[in-house]
This record gives sequence, C-alpha cells and structure tokens, in this order.
Amino acid sequence: MKKTSAAKKTAGAKKTAGAEKTAGAKKTAGAEKSTAAKKTAPVKKAPPVKKTAVATKAAAVKKPAAATKPAAATKAAAVKKAPAAKKVTVAPKKATARVKGTAPATAVVHPPGDESRTALVRRARRINRELAEVYPYAHPELDFDNPFQLVVATVLSAQTTDLRVNQTTPALFAKYPTPEDLAAANPEEVEEILRPCGFFRAKTKSVIGLSKALVEDFGGEVPGRLEDLVKLPGVGRKTAFVVLGNAFGRPGITVDTHFQRLVRRWRWTAETDPDKIEAAIGALFPKSDWTDLSHHVIWHGRRICHARKPACGACPITALCPAYGEGETDPEKAKKLLKYEKGGFPGQRLRPPQAYLDAGGKPAPPLGAG
Repeated sequence: MKKTSAAKKTAGAKKTAGAEKTAGAKKTAGAEKSTAAKKTAPVKKAPPVKKTAVATKAAAVKKPAAATKPAAATKAAAVKKAPAAKKVTVAPKKATARVKGTAPATAVVHPPGDESRTALVRRARRINRELAEVYPYAHPELDFDNPFQLVVATVLSAQTTDLRVNQTTPALFAKYPTPEDLAAANPEEVEEILRPCGFFRAKTKSVIGLSKALVEDFGGEVPGRLEDLVKLPGVGRKTAFVVLGNAFGRPGITVDTHFQRLVRRWRWTAETDPDKIEAAIGALFPKSDWTDLSHHVIWHGRRICHARKPACGACPITALCPAYGEGETDPEKAKKLLKYEKGGFPGQRLRPPQAYLDAGGKPAPPLGAG
C-alpha cells in the first residue's frame, strides 16, 4: 500500500512535471512564435519604411532641383527683361515715338542726338531768355502806322530786306493811303514805285489784289483772324502771323528765312517745311511767347548768327549752341562781322521805336540818301 501511494505520488509528480514542461514548452513556443512574429513583422515592414525614406530623400533632392529651375528661369527672365526696361526709360526714344504719332499742327520736335525732349525744351527756352536780355528792344522791323500798311509792307518784304521795303513804302502810302485808293490805282504807276523792292510786277498785282479784297469782302478793314487773312492775295501764314502778332496783339510764329535757318542750326527741329517748323517750335514754347520769340530769333539771325559767317566769338549763347565753331570764334574778328546797331550801323527802320533809339540804335536812311 505504501508502494502504491509512492507510485501514485511519483506518477503525479511526473504528470505534474510533464504538464509543467508541456505548458512551459507551449508558453515558450508561443513566446518564441510571438517573438518571431514580432521580429518578422518589423523585418517585413522595414522595406516599405526604407523605400519611403528613400522616396522622401529623393523627393527632397528633386525639390531643390525644381526650386532651382524657377530661380534660374527668373534670373534668365530678369536678364532678358532688363534691356527692354532700359529701352523704355530712354527719353529720346519716348520723344521720337510721340513725334511719329502726332499731327503736324501739334507736332513735337525731334530731339537731336541723345538730348531728351525735356532737355531740349529747357535749352530752347533758356536761349530765348538770353536773347530777350540781348535784344530787349526787339520789334518788327517794318515801318507801319496801321494794319493796312503792315500787311502791304509784309507782302513787299518777300525776297528783299525790310530796309529796302521801309525805304520804298513812304512814297507808296503817301499816294495810296487807304485800301480803296490802292485798289483803284493804275498798276503801272504802282510798279514804278515798287521797282526797288524787286519782283515789282508780281508784288504790284498782290497789293492791288489784296486791297480790292479788303474793300469788297471786309469793308476796307484788315481782318483780325488767320483764316481770313490767308484768303488775301499774296498773304500766307508767315505774313498773317506778322500782322496778327504786331497789329492785333495775337500770338504767332513768323517763320522767315532767318527763323528757319537758326532753329535748325540750334537743333530745335530738323523740319524744312515752314508749316511743320511752325508747329514744332510752337510745341516748345507757351503761346504767349510766340511773337517775341520770333523777334528775338530773327534779330539774332540778322545781327550775329549770319548764314555764311556767323560771329560765334561775339555770340551770347555759345554755351547753349550745338553749332558753335561754324563761324569765326576769335572775339576781335567776330566783332567786325556784327551788323546793324550791334556793329554800330543804322537799323532797318526809318522810324524805329524810341526804346530802340535809347538802346543806341540808329534809324535807317531814306531811299536815295547817301
């Protein structure tokens, strides 16, 4: 009985031990499996993680490249756009564009070389101010007492000097003082009086014709409008502006041969047509300056800035003149080229204004005098 109990105890112990071993083995196997599974899972998941990391790195590498391209493109665009921006801001090209798209009546002048329009306007106006100081007594150099005498004298001044006209008109107006008188005149008698002016037949026809037009169309009075004046025989825009500016006080630019020559010499414009010159110069100055500007330029052209031998050495605007040096630059030699009151000689009017006489000007001699 004792053996049986011992055997039972032993068998129980063995079963218990076997069960414990089996349970331990199962637990160990489960743990190992779990551990293996855990180890396997990270191993399997690791490649995607590595791929993602690689992809992220690749993306990180690619993104800077993409960022670099726009930067390069931006730099390239900036490089390409830079010259265009410089071209737009260059003043002469803007002025030229404005000139091309402007009608002649309000034309803007062509700036010479690299001079902007703003610089040209400033230089032109400064020249006018300087000339106003040199010729404060500037006036129309034709003798006249009324608009009728002025329009006739201006027509006669074509292709001759104002001096010659002033020496001729006293006899004409003494015999034909009114438009009615000249309209009814004998052409042959008028031709004889006007012979010293040159082209006397054509000029006789013009002055008699305009006198008839004044009597028939304007009641014997000279009209004060440009559109009416240019309808008169022998009267163009130049003559009309002389009359409007000096007989009626209405601003106008007188584009005679001296005016044309000087504004081109000063590079205010390159135009050669009188109407285009008038429009171009008018764009540089306020309208109120036009009449006096005409006097200043014409006086300077007759006295100092001559066509063939300009007296550069005696010129007051040499610092502003792009043509300085075309004439005599030696001051002493240049003084010998001066004309009229600047050279100590008589002026062109027989009856000049008192301001001119006060400034040292001398009246012209009558026709036939010494």
